[in-house]
Amino acid sequence: MQPAEIVRGFRIFREALDRAAQRALVADLREVAAAAPMFSPMTPYGRPMRVRMTSAGRYGWYSDRSGYRYERHHPDGHPWPEIPRSVLGIWRRFASAGRDPDCCLVNYYGEGARMGLHQDRDEADFSWPVVSLSLGDEALFRMGGATRGGKTASVWLRSGDVVVMGGAARLAYHGVDRIRFGSSTLLNGGGRINLTLRVVD
Repeated sequence: MQPAEIVRGFRIFREALDRAAQRALVADLREVAAAAPMFSPMTPYGRPMRVRMTSAGRYGWYSDRSGYRYERHHPDGHPWPEIPRSVLGIWRRFASAGRDPDCCLVNYYGEGARMGLHQDRDEADFSWPVVSLSLGDEALFRMGGATRGGKTASVWLRSGDVVVMGGAARLAYHGVDRIRFGSSTLLNGGGRINLTLRVVD
C-alpha cells in the first residue's frame, strides 16, 4: 500500500486492498445483500436516489420524505445483518479508533449513477472518522469544504482505494460526479460498490 495522498484533508490510500481481498469482500457483501436486499430510498424532496443501497451493523442509513436518518431495521422490518469481519478489518486498519463502527452503508452505483455533494452529519459524534472503500468501476470523487459552495477538488478513485474522512475533512462536502462504467471487471455486469463505515452513537 502506498502512503496516504492528502487532498483537502481527505486521506486517500491507493490500492489498499489487492484483487484477492476485493473478491473476498464482494462475496461477503453478497451475503449482506441476501439478508438485507438493496433498495432505492426516496429523498425528502420526493425523488428516488440514483444509487441502490443496503446496510450492515446496529444501524442502517435510510431516507424518505421524513428526512435522512439511521434506522435499526431494514425497510422489510428485519434487523440489519452483522458487519462482516472482513469489513471490520478495514475499519481497524484505517480508523485508528478505539471502537468498532455501528453502521456499514453499502451503495451500488450502476451506469449513470452519481451522488450529489453532501455532508455526513447524521451521527452523534463527529470526532470519529468515516472510512470509505471503493470496489469495482472507477469513480470521480469530488471534495469541498465545510460549507456548500467554493472551490472543490476531484480525483478518480479505483477499486481497492480507501478514503478516510476525519479531522477537518469530517464534515466536508463530498460526492461522486460520475463513474467510468465498465472500467473494472470485479463486479459481474459492471458498476461500483462503495462502503462507508461510521460510528453512529
